Amino acid sequence: MMQVDGEVFRSDCLHARGDVPCTPHKQFGTHCDGCTHYAKRAGRILIIKLGAAGDVIRTTVILEPLTAKYPDHEIWWLTYSPELVPSAVHRVLKPSAENIVLLQQLHFDVVMNLDKDAQACALMNAVAAGERYGFVLRDGLPAPANHLAEAKYRTGVFDDVNKANTLSYPEEITMMSNLPYTRQEYVMDPPGSSPIAMPPGGPVVGLNTGCGDRWIAREWPVDYWIQLIGMLQDRGYRVVLLGGPSEHERNVLLHERTGAIYQGTHAIRNFIAVVNVCDVVVTAVTMAMHIAIGLKKQLVLMNNIFNKHEFELYDRGVLLEPEKACTCFFQHDCTNPNYRCMEHLQPSTIADAVEARLAYV
Repeated sequence: MMQVDGEVFRSDCLHARGDVPCTPHKQFGTHCDGCTHYAKRAGRILIIKLGAAGDVIRTTVILEPLTAKYPDHEIWWLTYSPELVPSAVHRVLKPSAENIVLLQQLHFDVVMNLDKDAQACALMNAVAAGERYGFVLRDGLPAPANHLAEAKYRTGVFDDVNKANTLSYPEEITMMSNLPYTRQEYVMDPPGSSPIAMPPGGPVVGLNTGCGDRWIAREWPVDYWIQLIGMLQDRGYRVVLLGGPSEHERNVLLHERTGAIYQGTHAIRNFIAVVNVCDVVVTAVTMAMHIAIGLKKQLVLMNNIFNKHEFELYDRGVLLEPEKACTCFFQHDCTNPNYRCMEHLQPSTIADAVEARLAYV
């Protein structure tokens, strides 16, 4: 608590900002002295999870046990995707030079760095903390901060260890954060209204037709998407094409060839609202997959190059892999000269899986 020009200012309140009016003042006009909304801050926690966007979404599984273990703590989150962090987090920052200077002026009771890259690990080292979990920078390389992160570290540097792992990602990061794991769900703010106009009709199936630029070994043939759309439309389903800039050209083509619903790309919050109108989402391992899980949608997940145990679908989805085994584990692109495994996951298999998931809607 301090006084500013003779007026009490409670700088230890969870609502306090200092640069702008706090929420209780904006809503009720209250001042600090005698405010009934005062909530004493017990400490501060920093989460470092810079990206990718889908990983930011699934990292929200730590919030429930984190707030239970550290009640009344102010939670900060450093990320390249602040729009994906739920409002339950008090302060969300992008990793800019100014924000890094800000973080270096504070002391955090707990810092969790859940990104195993050199930049995030260096940030972990640079911030004053009582407890550290996740990954640090040691001898110029990412390293586990303590024994809790050792298993996750090994799966990231040895393919055979990764293949043998049977823990899901939410379980791994919860445990390495020294928190209990109870299959807690993702945390997402409620989506807004969808920006697309939906014609009347049957169940809505969203198809995320790409997989970004990093892991193109996951791509499904365009002709298979065309076949799948036709099968779904024949069963009376409305098909919505999902994706970002990397999928735009493909989705325009699919729209022109099939009449599937596509109205361009959207800002992330609008994209979440579009996914929310879907009854079932079909996707490879993408941000759309994590959004669908966060929205508790039925999911048909196509996987080939990742360990299937990594994905927690919360009993609302099915994971399908090619009939012919993938030989390009964790590879950017297919390196097999004899076949691309995704050609051995048939459109009829996906269509039947969609129909089966609709039974749970």
